[in-house]
Amino acid sequence: MGRRSVLGQDFRRLWAAYAVSAAGSAVGMGALPLIALLVLDSSPFQVSVLAALSAVASGVIALPLGVHIEHRYKRPVMVTADLVRCAVLASIPAAMAFDRLTFTHLCVVGVVQTAASVAFDAASGAQVKALVVPEHRLRANSLFETTNWICVSAGPPVGGLLIGALGAAATTVVDALSFLGSALSIRRVEQPEPAPPTRAADSHLGRDIAAGWRYLLRHPGLRPLFFNALLFGGSIMMTSPLMAVLMLNDLGLAPWQYGLALGLPCLGGVLGSRLAPPLTRRLGQRRVLLLSGVARTLWTVLLPLTPSGALGVCVIVAADFGLLLSAGVFGPSFTTYRMAATSDAFMSRVGTSWSVGSKSCQAVFMIAGGLIASATGVRGALLIAGLLCMASALLLPWREPRTATAPVPPPATTAGPSPAADASSGH
Repeated sequence: MGRRSVLGQDFRRLWAAYAVSAAGSAVGMGALPLIALLVLDSSPFQVSVLAALSAVASGVIALPLGVHIEHRYKRPVMVTADLVRCAVLASIPAAMAFDRLTFTHLCVVGVVQTAASVAFDAASGAQVKALVVPEHRLRANSLFETTNWICVSAGPPVGGLLIGALGAAATTVVDALSFLGSALSIRRVEQPEPAPPTRAADSHLGRDIAAGWRYLLRHPGLRPLFFNALLFGGSIMMTSPLMAVLMLNDLGLAPWQYGLALGLPCLGGVLGSRLAPPLTRRLGQRRVLLLSGVARTLWTVLLPLTPSGALGVCVIVAADFGLLLSAGVFGPSFTTYRMAATSDAFMSRVGTSWSVGSKSCQAVFMIAGGLIASATGVRGALLIAGLLCMASALLLPWREPRTATAPVPPPATTAGPSPAADASSGH
């Protein structure tokens, strides 16, 4: 009780909101490509385009949102993002009921859902920072990470069973309802929000967007981690639609087997996220980031070697388990570092810039994966993705920054009173 009580009742409400939406999203994991493949009979290239278009178009929408979110109270933004995601996901089974579902409809849902997710994440980072004092943030981020991995361990197998029993759209209904539950839980948070930074009278949207990018790219610690995230995340997302094609088409797995292969490895993420706090206390944050950052790159290269049958499922599960164990250790330490390294006046803009940059890069990788798969086959594209993933280890911050802070431009805002500003002023 002692370790959790220090985080506060309002944090637990925020945590509950995250758990509900994470559970729904885990059940609906991969729903759009599955619907594209099973209902609309889309090609592998179309599946890659669906994912890539969602990332690029949502990035264009979300980038200016980051500036507006920075200067607004965060909880109303989070609630609105949840309700938007609920509505667009519910439109899929509604369209299927009237036999009106199209590939274009799926693309629109993907774009809006992803843009709302970027907006939610940009607001939630600032909200967690305001609710949790610095000495407890690693614990808080570890709880979020553990919850996520527990959900994605159980969710995909449940989603596969639902699809097998009720049809391809069943998981989108669960996902939509989970966002409604998340919105209701966020509404229960009682602690008054810190006043957001006020926007200067002479501020300009373009300059405000650029300020977030300059902060990110000039920070000696965040910059290498950002470029590492681009290459690592891009290569991992390059494999995502290709693995759906490999498992469902080439290996002939049933939907429940596909869900099982997605879900079981996430137990590695659960274990990794639980290990992150004690490892960080023992080895230090920097060493944990480097060791787990390298370890998470070593597994994807095994995926193109996947044989058919039950042995193939075992290879996929083993490779993904190793990847997610390492990623589970990396995630909480990285999130805690980025939270401490980012000024309160830039939290939403840096978070949005990071998300948009990552998603845009992932889109390029996913389109490239579809093109490479068309030319060399799915396994050839997976091999290239695995080699790129290993190369991302070279971009980790191997050289320790000389200074703890970055030469960043002064914000075009005046910060309102925030207890988090005092709590993190030493970072």
